[in-house]
Amino acid sequence: MERDGGEHAEEAVDHKRGPLLSGSVAVLALATFATFLGFQLLLSVVPLYAEAIGGGTSGAGLATAAFMLTTVLTQVTMPRMLGRFGYRRVLVAGLLFLGLPAFLYPLAGGVAGVLAVTLARGVGFGIITVVFAALLVELAPPGRRGEALGLFGVAITLPTIFSNPLGLWLVDASGYTIVFLSGGLSPLLALFAVAVIHTDSFSRPDEGDAGFLEGLRRGPLLRLFLIFAAATSATGVMVTFLPLALPNSGLFSPAVALLLFGLSSTVSRLWAGRFGDRRDPHILLAPGLLAAAAGVAALPQGGPATLGGALLFGAGLGLLQNSTLMLTMNRVADDERGLGSTLWNVSFDAGTGAGAFFFGFLVGVGGFAPAFYLSAGILLLALVLVAVDRRHHKKPVSHRPHDS
Repeated sequence: MERDGGEHAEEAVDHKRGPLLSGSVAVLALATFATFLGFQLLLSVVPLYAEAIGGGTSGAGLATAAFMLTTVLTQVTMPRMLGRFGYRRVLVAGLLFLGLPAFLYPLAGGVAGVLAVTLARGVGFGIITVVFAALLVELAPPGRRGEALGLFGVAITLPTIFSNPLGLWLVDASGYTIVFLSGGLSPLLALFAVAVIHTDSFSRPDEGDAGFLEGLRRGPLLRLFLIFAAATSATGVMVTFLPLALPNSGLFSPAVALLLFGLSSTVSRLWAGRFGDRRDPHILLAPGLLAAAAGVAALPQGGPATLGGALLFGAGLGLLQNSTLMLTMNRVADDERGLGSTLWNVSFDAGTGAGAFFFGFLVGVGGFAPAFYLSAGILLLALVLVAVDRRHHKKPVSHRPHDS
């Protein structure tokens, strides 16, 4: 992408396709896998630990909320941080913040200590989610960026599938300490990637001076932000309330539905990456929203409908994950990768948290099914944003904040 008087057209498909798994891309994928392995190991264990040491269910909820709070607040500051310190130093800080504090959980002494450690780890997670995505776009060969982002999704999703139950199993088998040590060490192993990866952006500061709020003032970026937030809010509804809405075991249990959801979204995200490299990823926005809406509406039905809904929702979310990230990165300049990654990651995490939080009130008033149906309705409403964005899609995208 080239700047031309402050404007550039969205990136056209590049038919010069270099090898996908270059050394740097492979190392970054392994670093991402190791980091999310440690993160997922502790994701369910920390709330369980907070409850076990006297915090009760409120302590467990506070542990998750504290983590997401500092994650999102850190992500919002990332464009400025990258502009001042550069990718390398910021990534090192993020891995240290995510890994080292985990060793302190056994010494926390109470819920307040657990929350303090969790707040620090949220800072690290906010950093690494933004830097990893921005670096992958930088390192991906021309014409294969979508596939690289699909690979990035696999590196994130595989730990999601098996690390949560592994962490709980380790607690039962060996106690909390071994889990905290493993969860803290895993992100620190990713520090080796810092010494191996070589790219100009890794060594120099991100020169783009646009902050998070300025990015939201650009119409083309705001529309993608809201489209993806609609999808991630539905994710928050699913992961939070499906186990409560259908508290059964066996083939048609929420656990099986969540497994199918993870597998479906991974495959869909990989396919969307290949499609986006060859054709316009904007084409995938409407089908992704429609599939996700149909899937969410089917989730509370129970039985085979729940499993089918999970597969459909996963497929739609995978399309939206890859296409919105590709389009966002196409709409920022080369020295604004951090801004693009920040917008996408905040849309992901804030949307998920907002869905769980706000729909919780609706569940308390009207029950579970209306919350899923309203979430599906929001996904359908986001089709209006897709239509508006389509009208502007072929126009040059300006970096001035007054864009429509």
